[in-house]
Amino acid sequence: MVVVGLAQILVVLDGTIVNIALPSAQADLGMSDADRQWVITAYTLAFGGLLLLGGRVTDLLGRRRVLLVGLLGFAAASMLGGAATNPGTLLLARTLQGVFAAGLAPAALALVSTMFSEPRERNRAFAVYGAVSGSGAAVGLLTGGVLTDWLDWRWCLYVNAPVALVAACGRALLPADGPVRRSTRLDLPGALLGCAGPVALVYGFARAEGGWGDPVVVGALILGALLLALFALAERRAPHPLLPLRVVADRVRGGCFLVIGLTQVGLFGVFLFLTYYLQTVLRYSPALTGVAFLPLAAGMAVGATVIAAYLLPRVPPRGLVVSALITVATGMALLTRLRAGMPDVYLTHLLPAQVLIGLGLGCAMMPAMSIATSVGPADAGAAAATVNSAQQIGGSLGVAQLNSVATSATASYAAGHGTGEAVRDEAVVHGYAVAAGVSTGILAATAVLAAMLVTSAPGLSRGGRPRDAKAPVDGERPASQGTLGPPR
Repeated sequence: MVVVGLAQILVVLDGTIVNIALPSAQADLGMSDADRQWVITAYTLAFGGLLLLGGRVTDLLGRRRVLLVGLLGFAAASMLGGAATNPGTLLLARTLQGVFAAGLAPAALALVSTMFSEPRERNRAFAVYGAVSGSGAAVGLLTGGVLTDWLDWRWCLYVNAPVALVAACGRALLPADGPVRRSTRLDLPGALLGCAGPVALVYGFARAEGGWGDPVVVGALILGALLLALFALAERRAPHPLLPLRVVADRVRGGCFLVIGLTQVGLFGVFLFLTYYLQTVLRYSPALTGVAFLPLAAGMAVGATVIAAYLLPRVPPRGLVVSALITVATGMALLTRLRAGMPDVYLTHLLPAQVLIGLGLGCAMMPAMSIATSVGPADAGAAAATVNSAQQIGGSLGVAQLNSVATSATASYAAGHGTGEAVRDEAVVHGYAVAAGVSTGILAATAVLAAMLVTSAPGLSRGGRPRDAKAPVDGERPASQGTLGPPR
């Protein structure tokens, strides 16, 4: 579990460690405000777009093999990014990090899903994994702040190499892989469609700060939706699908994928905007900004390892997930009240908001991940990839959409209130508050969806144990009633 945890914390930490370093990197490399988001989005988009392919490769080649390749490649890409002398090299390195993370993440989650089957062990393992996945993002902000303040923003990338090498040395502790499945071919058309669809959607949302009526924005969004529809059709007909439909066809499991993806909109949004709010409006140093995020990290860890781990065997999953999402939405709603020049704003608004968001996310993600990966070993990689894909694509869409909303709101406020530094701060904070309001609405809608869809735990017995250890091989129909649902 330590080896898997190190691998997972690399993946999650790099989604946020660059956030706090971004103002310094932007100034050093000469990036514009419109382009800065791509330092984050290049990673999450490559990661999310290739995850399904990475999950299938994990099932075919073996979890331990893919984990090792992912760790070594991730370390090399991080070294390239740390040595970047221009924005293009940094974006290339971040993209390569996402490529290798697309194999690393499903291998790690598939190992957790298959190594722990006894109910109490499984709940404990997913509590640890959920805590790492949730709090790792906030720990990334703290680490990024300390490294940026004490050393240089480049060390936010260099630090990955020793962590990856330590995890690679623990590879021998993991269960050995079986023989490589050479009889099954990779679904390359599905991989292309599954990657191109999210790219088009994220690009459309990223361009939307210029107006939602922009033909490029409309065309990108329509193209993205069309490509994803073609992806679903291709997977239904493919003899060896990248994403077997039995993994997502179940209503409850599909609902958990939606919950996991949509909650990342709020999570990634609060990281991005609070980072700039703390540093550019409140004038916090990078290190102090990282410390300011500690309550969020602590809340996620407590929510996943203590509250959710205790409640999951005792209450229905729907009650736990819905209550947790309402808690997250309440915390996000506090951020809509931010104004420039507020006294004691950290104690009155930022601290309680972080505690509520952290506890809620920890309690929601742990059961959702456990239910979403309740499949047989043959589909463990695909299910793990779908979980991670939902997280990363949701985060990419969230950053792009909320950045566009905040930028538009800031520009509108500034146009109507004149110029000056005070007006600039008021306009920026107004943009952040509007984006927080949009995020609150998305989280509230997610709670409603969870109440409608997460009505039970498919494939799990009481306490979280998988009922069926077998899954049909590629190209065969599930051994139930000839439907696309998982065996019951």
